Amino acid sequence: MTFNAIFRYDMTIEEIAQIGNRYIGSAWKPLYDSMHDQLTVAFREIEDAAYGLYLDQFMPALFDGLEDAGFEVTEPLEDHDFVIGKCLLFRNSLEKWGTVENRSRIFWNVVRSKKSQQPVGTLLTEIPHSHLKFEIPTAPVIYSLRESEREKIVQGVRRIKG
Repeated sequence: MTFNAIFRYDMTIEEIAQIGNRYIGSAWKPLYDSMHDQLTVAFREIEDAAYGLYLDQFMPALFDGLEDAGFEVTEPLEDHDFVIGKCLLFRNSLEKWGTVENRSRIFWNVVRSKKSQQPVGTLLTEIPHSHLKFEIPTAPVIYSLRESEREKIVQGVRRIKG
């Protein structure tokens, strides 16, 4: 996927989330529709890992745009890390909301300035999905938090999801 929106190094985390949501709004459904048959078959064999195949095509354009603008969006990987979509780490996610047909997993990425290494804030990426078949019932959503410490991020996720 290509992503034409331009991130700037001086953006706030809220501005970054707005642009990210514009990208999602324009790109998620065409890619989903084009991959649906293939991922429906994959889901029968690899179950939830099929969502990783989708996100591997969908999310890198967003993360590449942030990196090109001077941001870091991932942290050093650990031996047991599982990464999808280029920068979504499973250890930095929660899945506690919804039904088996419409579940939500929220990943978080602390966004830092490459230059100063100071955190700008945290992007939360909510991925709605079914555990019964390959289906993304609604568009993914990006939220922003000013917090950048794990405990406060988890509290922020719980506050947003109620």
